[in-house]
Amino acid sequence: MKTEFRAAIAQLSAERNLPKEVILAALESALVSAYKKDIFTREQDISAKIDPNTGDIKVYIRKVVVESVTNPHREISLDDARKLRDSIQVGEIVEVESTPRDAGRIAAQTARQVVLQRLREAEHRVIYEQFAGKEGEIVSGTIQFIQPKQIYVTLGKGEAILPFSEQVPNERYHVGQQFKFYLLEISQGVKGFQIVVSRSHPNLLRRLFELEIPEIHNGIVELKAIAREAGHRSKVAVSTRQEGIEPVGCCLGRRGVRLQSIINELNGEKIDMLQWHADPKIFISNALSPAKVASIELNEAEKTATVVVPDRQLSLAIGKEGQNARLAARLSGWRIDIKSASTAEAERISLPEAAPQELETIAGEGEFPSTVPSEPQAVEPVSGREVKELTTLLASEEFMLALKAPSERPEKKLQLRFAEDILPSRGKDIKSEKDNVKSKGRKKKKAYFKEDESEE
Repeated sequence: MKTEFRAAIAQLSAERNLPKEVILAALESALVSAYKKDIFTREQDISAKIDPNTGDIKVYIRKVVVESVTNPHREISLDDARKLRDSIQVGEIVEVESTPRDAGRIAAQTARQVVLQRLREAEHRVIYEQFAGKEGEIVSGTIQFIQPKQIYVTLGKGEAILPFSEQVPNERYHVGQQFKFYLLEISQGVKGFQIVVSRSHPNLLRRLFELEIPEIHNGIVELKAIAREAGHRSKVAVSTRQEGIEPVGCCLGRRGVRLQSIINELNGEKIDMLQWHADPKIFISNALSPAKVASIELNEAEKTATVVVPDRQLSLAIGKEGQNARLAARLSGWRIDIKSASTAEAERISLPEAAPQELETIAGEGEFPSTVPSEPQAVEPVSGREVKELTTLLASEEFMLALKAPSERPEKKLQLRFAEDILPSRGKDIKSEKDNVKSKGRKKKKAYFKEDESEE
């Protein structure tokens, strides 16, 4: 019995990956449930203890020491309690051994079910403690089975869920495939805890860089910003404070071996490495690579950047379906407006020029501008003789007749010619021309017949 019990405990501990103490506690709890259901009552406070060396089982009933017993299931008299222990006093709790000789078949079956349940709970608790401190880390797992809305992944002894929202759109999953996942969340629910993993999270790319590149893991090279569209393309900005180290070159490795290993893990996702810079203009210019930037204007208040690129580089700067511009905006944190050089030049020319300072609009009349002289001009005085001659001329009859006389130039009226006036005559001309042609043809035929008759 001693050897068999130890062997059984050791086997359970190895299969369930649980300590022996946890297995013994589960067995004791199962025995208590079985004894309460089959032998004892639910009112009684029962505890079971198993000797780990011999495997002997003892069951105890806890009772309160009182002077006069009213509930024998939960109370014991002082005289009976002092038979077990001499120094016991009223109000203390004593354990009375009540180990049954035979638990019976029903109790054994109940004990078996409870043991399995307690072992599962203990196993889940151990797995939860194992993954509780690993949120935000990379874990390796195998696809177990696939459902339309989620995929179940085996993580060693644990099980995780890959929701549809955390899957990569262009990845195809099959049962038995092995991937690296980002441990997104561990939540405790009614039915137990739940592990949620991700394949599309940007931090998966960050953890892969830390795993594959020693300079990033040691802190020599720092990942400043990451922008990712899972399954298609990503941009990563790196920098370093240590002189003599090229951060982009460290990430690429010799012939791009380091970066290629990360790309292979992400199933061919394109990754652009670029240098981070404190100056926003330089950083935005680097973020739009491989396109070349002609000029950049920043609006600090609205956090916007107007970027001018050569005409041939416009499509390259925007990217397929705007992907390059979107990633650059996420990476830099600025809203980016990209224009071609010709468009920017046309907008600059079309802007209205400022009005000259010397032209001013008369107050209250904003319709026409008038030139206001800077200094008043001197007016020449008119003599009395000139005024008298002008008055005589205006009062003369010749001047009045000249005003009433009609203008010598006859007014020319426009004469319009309509199509109705032109087309009929043109039609008659065409008809006459056709008649002439027909008459000439008849004359030629008559002359031809006359020649034949003369020959005969």
